[in-house]
Amino acid sequence: MRLGRSAEQEQFAVSVHDMLTAADAPGAARRWASGDRAGGLALWRKLAGVGVTALAVPERCGGLGAGLLDVVVACEELGHHAVPGPVAESVAAVPELIVTLADERLCARWLPGLAAGDLIATLALPPWLPYAADADAAHLVLLAEPSVLRLAVPGTRHQSVDPGRSVSEVSGGEVLARGPAAARAYARALQVGALASAAQLLGAGRALLAASVRHAGQRTQFGHPVGSFQAVKHQLADVAIGLEFARPLLDAAASTLAAGGATAARDVSAAKVACTDAAHRAARAALQVHGAIGYTQEHDLHLWLTKVRALAGAWGSQSEHRARVMAAIAGGRAGPELAWS
Repeated sequence: MRLGRSAEQEQFAVSVHDMLTAADAPGAARRWASGDRAGGLALWRKLAGVGVTALAVPERCGGLGAGLLDVVVACEELGHHAVPGPVAESVAAVPELIVTLADERLCARWLPGLAAGDLIATLALPPWLPYAADADAAHLVLLAEPSVLRLAVPGTRHQSVDPGRSVSEVSGGEVLARGPAAARAYARALQVGALASAAQLLGAGRALLAASVRHAGQRTQFGHPVGSFQAVKHQLADVAIGLEFARPLLDAAASTLAAGGATAARDVSAAKVACTDAAHRAARAALQVHGAIGYTQEHDLHLWLTKVRALAGAWGSQSEHRARVMAAIAGGRAGPELAWS
């Protein structure tokens, strides 16, 4: 198994980064939070233009048939730029769920639209993911349970701590699949969604670190930039180390899951824990470096602070993922509430 990112994947990340920088993704996120979806939907069409929405879709359905690590690379950049919408769901989990079902009728029904960026999808996977994110902005809403997959109807909408994100209760409608195939798709979607969410958290942590470094070089105290103080340097260095240590776990989990490795569940949980911890550390440091201005909605910092807080508990909490890792280390079997496969 080859670990690490190829030159092509690194260049792809640069291309997505440059496109999102030019498109003013934070501005689109602000408008999305206010209820104006136009800028965010235009951003999703731009993502389709560079191939992001087609990565997890097979070539026979109009996609790129890319590897899981390519999806992770893209999701990290989407987190880095605070792209609004159900990223982990639409870019990763829903395509993976439909492909795993191996139902060509369902593939033809939705995958071409997902690949082209004409369709945004979301889903709920209780009990790990009881609500569907951004269901009011999605064209396709699914409800996946351990043995049955249904089309879903959004119900009561709840506002997330992230102003640009909402979660909705859903009720099941048309039955799309039952039995072992639905169970396999459920487990696979949970793994891939958790991995994509971890990648978003890593990207958000990188953005928070970059913002902290910039501000530390501009903000002065006692006639000197605060970035020149040793305590600030050490704090930001700790953030950088945490982010750098989390990325290999993320990439290794993507490789193991793509290969169907026996340790995939453990590795995905370890990556989610590491990326969440690193993003939390970056958020705390960013608030301390920025001071009071970091708490205001007028400053862009809140776009990443609230996204980290929201994604930290999505696709499984830290305690749930740590329990999975500990069960694997101890050689024990996870209970039903921890089992994804």
